[in-house]
Amino acid sequence: MRSAPVPILPPPSPSLSVSLRDIRIVLVEPQHPGNIGAVARAMKTMALANLVLVKPREFPSDEAHARASGAHDVLERAHVAGTLGEAVGDCAYVVGTTSRGRAFPLPLLSARECGETIVREASTGAPAAILFGPERTGLRNQDMDACTHQVRIPTNPEYASLNLGSAVQLLGYEVFLASGEAPPVEQPEVDYPSHSDLEYFYKHLEDTLASRDFILPDMHEATYAKLRRLFGRARPSVGELKLLHSLVKLMDRRATSG
Repeated sequence: MRSAPVPILPPPSPSLSVSLRDIRIVLVEPQHPGNIGAVARAMKTMALANLVLVKPREFPSDEAHARASGAHDVLERAHVAGTLGEAVGDCAYVVGTTSRGRAFPLPLLSARECGETIVREASTGAPAAILFGPERTGLRNQDMDACTHQVRIPTNPEYASLNLGSAVQLLGYEVFLASGEAPPVEQPEVDYPSHSDLEYFYKHLEDTLASRDFILPDMHEATYAKLRRLFGRARPSVGELKLLHSLVKLMDRRATSG
């Protein structure tokens, strides 16, 4: 007998895309209530709101509330399911997280592919889910039977341990990027000096170094070419060029006073 599906939870904000509203994060038998709070925090930072807990050891919990750090609305809206079938019964696309090979593997996705495909699937209006297993053991083979795909987050092979909150954060980030909800990163406006301003600085530097006999005559051309490349790579701003002028002036004053 098929379990009743989890009801679609209302969105945290009407401004979020339908795809994000229909993506469900499912924790199967989470053992530590603090981890549930950490997951809620990770979800909210990536605009995910639908949290389903399958047979949690302890929930609700003061520890989960404390670790949520402001994402208490995600906890308050979380649905507790008695079985995995109840948690994903209405989902057409289910991705199980795994850190090891399986005897009967499902199509394997990278974290980036997981984000892209689950957003695409959820955008059709059918709920989709990402499953995370118990902290110590991960998803069991019978849990993977409920999945259509699996995803593996690459880690250091000598230390592959990844805590639950971090795993949700990483995959949530990929989902958020794929959804198009992430605002573009604004580059700060920088005022760069003109070619003439740079040439004036190079002349100032050259005269000052020459006055201090810093460069051997036979190395003159090569040294100044290297200095030009150095400052060219650095590409100082107008303000930074003024600072460089001040440093060169200080060198000049010390040469004069010496």
